[in-house]
Amino acid sequence: MTTTADRPPAKPAVRRTPTGAAQRLEPLAERLLGGGLPVRVRMWDGSEAGPEDAPTVHVRSRRALRRLLWEPGELGLAEAYITGDIDLAEDLGDGLRAMRRAVSERGLAPPAPSLADRLRAAGTALRLGAVGPRPPVPAARAGLRGALHSKARDRAAISHHYDLSNAFYALLLDETMAYSCGYWTSDAPGYGPADAQRDKLELICRKLGLRPGARLLDIGCGWGSLTLHAAQHHGVRVTAVTLAAEQAAYVRGQVATRGLEELVEVLNIDYRDIAARPETRGAYDAVSTIEMGEHVGDAEYPAFTRILHDSLRPQGRVLVQQMSRGADAPGGGAFIESYIAPDMHMRPVGETVGLLEGSGLEVRDVEALREHYVLTVDAWRRTLEERWSDFVDLVGEETARVWRLYLVGGALAFEERRMGVDQILCVRPDRTGRAAMEPTRRDWYEAQR
Repeated sequence: MTTTADRPPAKPAVRRTPTGAAQRLEPLAERLLGGGLPVRVRMWDGSEAGPEDAPTVHVRSRRALRRLLWEPGELGLAEAYITGDIDLAEDLGDGLRAMRRAVSERGLAPPAPSLADRLRAAGTALRLGAVGPRPPVPAARAGLRGALHSKARDRAAISHHYDLSNAFYALLLDETMAYSCGYWTSDAPGYGPADAQRDKLELICRKLGLRPGARLLDIGCGWGSLTLHAAQHHGVRVTAVTLAAEQAAYVRGQVATRGLEELVEVLNIDYRDIAARPETRGAYDAVSTIEMGEHVGDAEYPAFTRILHDSLRPQGRVLVQQMSRGADAPGGGAFIESYIAPDMHMRPVGETVGLLEGSGLEVRDVEALREHYVLTVDAWRRTLEERWSDFVDLVGEETARVWRLYLVGGALAFEERRMGVDQILCVRPDRTGRAAMEPTRRDWYEAQR
């Protein structure tokens, strides 16, 4: 008979490592990222992986992985966020900023996925039950057809973004309805987005040298902030041009409300149709185009600058306020171009300056407003968050999440110098070379706060 003393000692219990979805995905994710996870990942089954002190990304369903299988990269991630399949535990801006910083500090450089990587990813997804048909594309995604930058396609692209509804933009913007970078001249209490927009509008009018009776062509007038300011405060006769029907209707209503019918004409036309109007050739003392040039294609931009030049009388001025990209940065990116500004094109500011000069214009001043756009976009984002339920009621949660991602990502792009925005002032000299410009910039800024 064997006694207890004769039995071999019991083996210590083996502590098994959890094998949830997070642990299954971690090796594959690290392989595809080129290093350790920069974020904490919490999966739909409650399993977690990644640094405990990093932002936490919630992967709420298998559908998120399926989206990434069908649409790898930025667009798949964006669509997973838009649909709520992925979320961040932290404020979205803080989370994205921390994630980018972690990627930069660790020097992660994702290698091009090999065939073996793709097969491994498919096998992991199969084991996790994430393989299946392509998930539905969110309704907010643009679906443009036709030749790039044809008039019909450009109208559809502009309508996708700007005809979302006047009610939406009235909720998002301040009372000026200016949907472009403000000019923040003060950090005093009570100074806010509307003040920054009015200061921007006044600065543009001063740079253009507008006087009562002058003629201004406002190409891409938006909801008429500059058109109305120039007419009401400077007595300028304005031809306002927009391709968006909702904008044209709004500006016409404001013109009637303010009694500016004698000073403002609103045209709902393509900018290319300006050249077909003989009465516009050399007819204007000034031309403005505020954040509209991003919607002009790269191949079409030289013809656009020629329209700016040809619309001016000799010694007339043009002001282009336009977003740019860093020399080594992409343009809008897959998310922006699919959901916000289809067919958008940005270039480094120096290239735009060269194109303007190539049309015969003389560039006289370039003012960078990059930091001003961080403040402007942050103000729009605060409004979105403070009135979130109103936005969801108006346009639905998916579209509201599109705009949250857009505004957060946009502010970060300007903050990190991947994007910029500049005011470029040009003049059309007369035949003798005279530009009739002020000798200094003093008058432009003396009335600013």
